[in-house]
Amino acid sequence: MFGRVRSWGASHAKLVDLLFLVPLLLMCLTSMANYDRGTSHLPGAIGLGVPGYLAVSAALIAPLFWRRSRPVHAFAAVALISFLQWLLRVEPLPANLAVLVAMYSVASLCALRWAIAAGAIVELGVCLVLLRWGELTVLALASGSLFMAATWIGGIYANTRRRYLESLEERAVRAEHERDQQARIAAAAERARIARELHDVVAHNVSVMIVQADGAGYAIDSDPEQARRAVQTISSTGRQALAEMRRLVGVLRQDDASEEEYAPQPGVAELDGLVTHIRRSGLPVEYTVTGTHRDLPEGEQLVIYRIVQEALTNTLKHGGPGARARVEMEYGPQEIMLRVTDDGRGAAAPRSIDGHGLIGMRERVAMYEGSVHASPCPGGGFQVAVRLPVTRAA
Repeated sequence: MFGRVRSWGASHAKLVDLLFLVPLLLMCLTSMANYDRGTSHLPGAIGLGVPGYLAVSAALIAPLFWRRSRPVHAFAAVALISFLQWLLRVEPLPANLAVLVAMYSVASLCALRWAIAAGAIVELGVCLVLLRWGELTVLALASGSLFMAATWIGGIYANTRRRYLESLEERAVRAEHERDQQARIAAAAERARIARELHDVVAHNVSVMIVQADGAGYAIDSDPEQARRAVQTISSTGRQALAEMRRLVGVLRQDDASEEEYAPQPGVAELDGLVTHIRRSGLPVEYTVTGTHRDLPEGEQLVIYRIVQEALTNTLKHGGPGARARVEMEYGPQEIMLRVTDDGRGAAAPRSIDGHGLIGMRERVAMYEGSVHASPCPGGGFQVAVRLPVTRAA
């Protein structure tokens, strides 16, 4: 709520300045009846009638409308008018309180040297007023100086608080920018890795098509049935490769001059070996598969393998001693549900929901129009749940 009020005040600065001056204006108007005379009760002071009272009051208050945009200029104008008023022996008016308002603006908005200068000028004005129309005693000077000092200190406090809040906002903006930049870097790196992996998948499919085409060419005269099966394999493999290529087009890849290692990418069949490897690392893992098994594109199998690998690795790093994990894969009619759950430290673990590993999971699953949800479990532990639609190669 305070943030919205502050934003509204920043966008309506002139209106806020006017509202701030309403009490001073009302005090001047209510005191106007006391100045409907040509003489003053102060010895040696020149009294003002209503027209003069209004003119001097307007001259003192008008510069305050620029007290936030040009605080030093506003204070200089009010102080100069007050000094001319003292020189001409015009009696003090309620509008002379504008000097304190202008001094507060300088102390709250300007550098410390300007605040000190404004405070010294106001203190000099207090001494001049007491010297001419009062008694320059210690008690009188202390009373006037105390009121002036309280206003000045309030402005210094407001200035310090404003600078502190601006520093907090700047640091928050910088932290948000750095976080977004790190997320973009992680996403770009993950896209580059996905592009390399999908390249291997497509290269494998094309190699299969070439081998089958060569076999069909040799067997087309001697064994037409074998040639027909080879052509069917080429057709299905080509459709699958085309589907993978369509996804590859949407993946941004940075040029990488390092030597690439072209090796078969892991799939669903390698999950047993992955689970065995994790068990040997000291994490008990239960692996279950339900539903009717079906052949999946190699790219989609790679997504499943990498997600299980990342989730179990996180459990090893963050689950704590005695943690156990469970991997469940369910084949449905239209989608595959994958859940990796552990009973480790859960929310107490030093693990961020926006970690780079989970960003990589979302990037992979989004390629196949799926969804991933990773969060601590209510009773403890952590769960990664993935919904992956069954992809048709056509």
